[in-house]
Amino acid sequence: MYLKKVDGPRAVTMPDGTVMTRADLPDPKTRRWVASRKASVVRAVEGGLISRAEALEIYGLSGEELDGWTEAVAEHGEAALKATALQRYRQL
Repeated sequence: MYLKKVDGPRAVTMPDGTVMTRADLPDPKTRRWVASRKASVVRAVEGGLISRAEALEIYGLSGEELDGWTEAVAEHGEAALKATALQRYRQL
């Protein structure tokens, strides 16, 4: 079995005790961003599995977009990442 060399950890233990690995991340070719995929990227960055810069590069995200996801999760939880909940959690 061959393990691809990667920079950084292969797995991290999250604050709730679960283990997150690189295999848990969405496919780099993802074009349809549902709430669960957004949340897994945010958790991976916050947990130290991947760096912010790496997330931006792998998924082709803007810094503003990732910051918005991170803020939404921090303020309202993962439910705020759902497209149907945008207006409920949006600050005017």
